[in-house]
Amino acid sequence: MAKDSSLRAVGWARSLPLNSGAKTARDWTRAHLETLAWSRTSPDLVDSVVLAVSELVTNAHVHAHSAAQLILTWDEECLHVTVHDSSPRLPEPRDPGTSAPGGRGLLLVGALADDWLAYHCPRGKKVTACFQPPPQPAPR
Repeated sequence: MAKDSSLRAVGWARSLPLNSGAKTARDWTRAHLETLAWSRTSPDLVDSVVLAVSELVTNAHVHAHSAAQLILTWDEECLHVTVHDSSPRLPEPRDPGTSAPGGRGLLLVGALADDWLAYHCPRGKKVTACFQPPPQPAPR
């Protein structure tokens, strides 16, 4: 029997205006990850995704002075976390040193995600981080 090669994906999107905090993004993300049962199977991964979402949305609000469009897409291999903002300026990881109060957001995202990238789009930029769940043990 041939394996179905069509891509199956599920996704969610949320607009986060400047007056909404990162907590709104975290809570919304955690609720949607519940539908994937990751809270039960991969709770540490859920925490990593939620922290990365918080950093990416905060970056859109603080550095781009923009609303953030948060999109979660699960394609059965990777959870793609995408944040769009209206600034065309791509983020650049930096070394904030030990005394700076901030500047570690992309370093955290890079440490938490399996991969991330930033790219221009017609009305600003998108930053996408990919999270792959650990393989589940085969049933006995």
